[in-house]
Amino acid sequence: MSATGTFLTIAEVIGVMGKSTVRVGSIVIDVDNFAQMMTFWQEALGYAPGRPPTPDDPFVILKDPTGKGPNVSIDQMEPYRGRLHLDLYTDDPDREVERLVRLGATVYRPREPGEDFVVLADPEGNLFCVVDTRG
Repeated sequence: MSATGTFLTIAEVIGVMGKSTVRVGSIVIDVDNFAQMMTFWQEALGYAPGRPPTPDDPFVILKDPTGKGPNVSIDQMEPYRGRLHLDLYTDDPDREVERLVRLGATVYRPREPGEDFVVLADPEGNLFCVVDTRG
């Protein structure tokens, strides 16, 4: 819907979206029991870890073996984003953050040294990450 409460036309939606280079790359689940939840989601979805988790980093990205579904990430880090959030993957994070801010998002936490993501909030305050996929 537009700011006036009317529905947007397809042309208006495309104009607002611009040339997006972002896609849903991962659905992140913040957990209390990392091992239990990793096993549960692996078996529930038939997904496999992209890389094995390390003892000092309770985070894993489970990947669809067919490559068709989005990743599901299991994260035992203290949640400040909520229990469930989206990671939007892009190879042009600066451009996408600027575009999303123009659409009404705000920067919740900027990218810190050694990280590959920025935390944004949508217009209602729901947090999500924009992840740099350039490696």
